Amino acid sequence: MSATYRALASVVMLIGFYVVALLQLAAVVALGVWLFDHTNGIVTGKLLLPLVIALGAVAVGLWRAIRTKNEPAPGLILTDREAPGLWAAVRELATAVGTRAPDEIRLVPEVNAAVAEQSKLLGLVGGRRTLYVGLPLLQAMRTDQLRSVLAHELGHYSGKHTRLGGVAYRGRLAIAETLEQISPRNPIGWVFKGYAKLYLMVDNAASRRQELEADRSSVLLAGHDAAASALRTLPALDAAWGFFMRRYVEPGWSAELAPDDLFGGFGQLLHGRRDEIAEMRENVPDRAPSPWDTHPPIGVRVGAMAALPAVAIAPDERPATLLLADIATAGRQLQGLVVDHGRRQVLPWAQFIAAAVAAGVQQRADGIYRAAGRFTGVSQPGLTTVLDLVRSGRLGEFAEQFFDDATREEAAAQFAGPMETLLDNAAVRSGQAHWQLSWSGPAQLVGPQGQPWDLAEIAKLAVAPQSLDVALARLVELGVDPAGATVVEDRVSGRDAGLIGALANIKIDGTEHDVLILDRGLVLISNPGKASQGEKRLRALVGSVPMAELVAGHTFLPYEEIAAVDVKREVPLKAEVTLHDGRVVALQELMGSELLEKQSRNTLLRVFRQIAD
Repeated sequence: MSATYRALASVVMLIGFYVVALLQLAAVVALGVWLFDHTNGIVTGKLLLPLVIALGAVAVGLWRAIRTKNEPAPGLILTDREAPGLWAAVRELATAVGTRAPDEIRLVPEVNAAVAEQSKLLGLVGGRRTLYVGLPLLQAMRTDQLRSVLAHELGHYSGKHTRLGGVAYRGRLAIAETLEQISPRNPIGWVFKGYAKLYLMVDNAASRRQELEADRSSVLLAGHDAAASALRTLPALDAAWGFFMRRYVEPGWSAELAPDDLFGGFGQLLHGRRDEIAEMRENVPDRAPSPWDTHPPIGVRVGAMAALPAVAIAPDERPATLLLADIATAGRQLQGLVVDHGRRQVLPWAQFIAAAVAAGVQQRADGIYRAAGRFTGVSQPGLTTVLDLVRSGRLGEFAEQFFDDATREEAAAQFAGPMETLLDNAAVRSGQAHWQLSWSGPAQLVGPQGQPWDLAEIAKLAVAPQSLDVALARLVELGVDPAGATVVEDRVSGRDAGLIGALANIKIDGTEHDVLILDRGLVLISNPGKASQGEKRLRALVGSVPMAELVAGHTFLPYEEIAAVDVKREVPLKAEVTLHDGRVVALQELMGSELLEKQSRNTLLRVFRQIAD
C-alpha cells in the first residue's frame, strides 16, 4: 500500500503543481485585463512581464524534467567472477524476500547502498534493476551486517518502491527547475515555493514509511543484532570517511597530488582507528524526526526493529571483504573510473602524505614569511629574515600581529609556536627530515633514520636573542640550513580557498564589479554584465569554474594585504580599504546590488571587523 500511496501522491501533487500554475496564469490574465482598462499598455506590460516570465519558467522546468534521463550512477560493474560471494548473497536474499535479483551490481565510492529501477509508464511496468553497494561498507562491515543492508535494499524491490523512483525523481526535478528559473523577488515564486515544500513533505513521509518497511527484511533475514548494529555503523562510518577525506586526502589534493590507492588508504584508516570508530558506533547521537527527512532517525528505526518478532539467525562475523574476489584490485579499478586526477602527481600513500604535509607546512610558513617581508621590506623573505628580527630584538614588535591582546614581550615568547613551523619547514627543505604517515594519529616529523624529530625546544631557544646562537648550533648539528628556507608563494593563492559569500553590482573605485568573498581574500570581477542578472550570474559563475581559476583570472585582494578598513555605512555598504602598500580601494554597494545569499553583506562586514580588530 505504501508504494501505491506514494505513486498516487507523487502524480497527483505533481499535477497539482501545474494546476497552481494554470490558476496563476488565469489570475495574471484577469489582472492584465483590469490593468489595461485602467492604465495604458506600457504600464500593463511592465507590471505583467515578470509574472509572465515566471509562468514560462513552469513550462521550462517541466520540459527539462521530462527530457532528463535517470541514468545509472557511475560505478564499477561487478560480475560473478569479481564478486562471487556478493552475487550469491544477493540472489539468495532476493529469493527470500520474494523478488527478482538486480540485473547489475555497481560498486560505488559512498558510505551507502541503494537500489534503482528504470521502470516505465509511471512505475506500472518494471525495468532494469541496479544495486549500488558502497565500497566503504564492504571494507568496514561484517558479513551479517552487510547482508542486513542488502536485505533492506532488496526489500525496496519486493515492496515495489523503486518503480516510483522515476516519478518522484522527475517530480522533484520539475519543481526544482521551475524554482531555479524564477527570481526570489517574484511574487509568483513565493506560491511555488510553498507548494514545493508541501510536495516534499508528502513525498518524504512516504519515503520514511518505505524505509521502515524495508527494515523488516533486514531483521527477518539477518537478525535483530546484525540489522541494528549495521544501522548504527553507518553514521560512524560516514564520519570516518569524512575525516579520512578532510585530514588525509584533501590537503594533498589541493597541493596537486593524488594517492595511488584511495580506497586502500581508507581500509588502513579503519584498521588504525578501529577503537575510535567502535566508540562512535556505540554512541550514535539521536535526533528528533523532521518532516524534511527521507529516512527516519536511527533511533526510531532501531526501536521499530526491536518491536518485530524475534528470529533465530546465527551471526556471521567474517569480514564482508570476502564477498569480493580481490577488494584491493576492485578499489583501484573504482578509483580509475570515478576519480579524475587531472594533472595531479599520483603517489603511493607514504610519499603522498609526506609531500602533502610538507606543502601545508610550507603554506603556513609562507604566510609568516610574507608578513616578515612586509614588516622589514625584504623582497624575498625567509627564515633568516625572522631570525634577524630575533637578533635585533624586534621579534616582539613583529609578532604582535599574530597574538591579540599580547604585549611585545609576550608575543615574542608565544612566537615559539610559529617558529617551530618555520623550523619544521627548514628541516624538510634541507632534506634532513620528512613527514611520516600514521593511520592512527597525525603525521610525524622524522629524521634520516626514521627517528622522531621534535624541534619545539629549539624553537623556544630561537625566539630569544640570548639563546639564538645555541638554537642555530643545534640546527647545524642536525644538518638544517636556515638560509634554505624561503618564501615559495610570495602572494596568497586561491588554490584551496573557500567561497563564503558574494555580491553582484558593487562599485569598486567607481567601476561596477562582482565581488566574491573567499576565506582568504576578495575576488574583484570587473565589467560583470547586466545589473538585473546579478544573482543568477553569480550562481552560474561559482558553479562552473574552479575557485583557483577565478582567483587567477581576476583581481585578487588577499586579507593579509589589507592594513585597515573604514566602514562608512553598513547598509547599503560603503567602505574604504587601505592596503599595506598605501593604496586605498573604495567599495560601494548600489541600490541594484544583489547578494548570492542573504548573509553575504553581513559576511563581508564580519571580515572587515576582524581585520579592523
